[in-house]
Amino acid sequence: MIYPSIDDLLEKVDSKYTLVIAAAKRGRQLRNGSKRTVDEEYTKDVATALREIEAGNIEYERKRDGIK
Repeated sequence: MIYPSIDDLLEKVDSKYTLVIAAAKRGRQLRNGSKRTVDEEYTKDVATALREIEAGNIEYERKRDGIK
């Protein structure tokens, strides 16, 4: 079982696609030396990013509402 759960994470963002993009971008920032916002140390940057999103420490702004 993974933690945080997908259901908990989806309460923080508007869709699962937004969750994937936010976690990937934050994971890249962490890999490039950005400071972590959670106290726990994880070996993988994406796991840390998901914990930060679940904690509400990461905000995002939607630039476009989709292509029609």
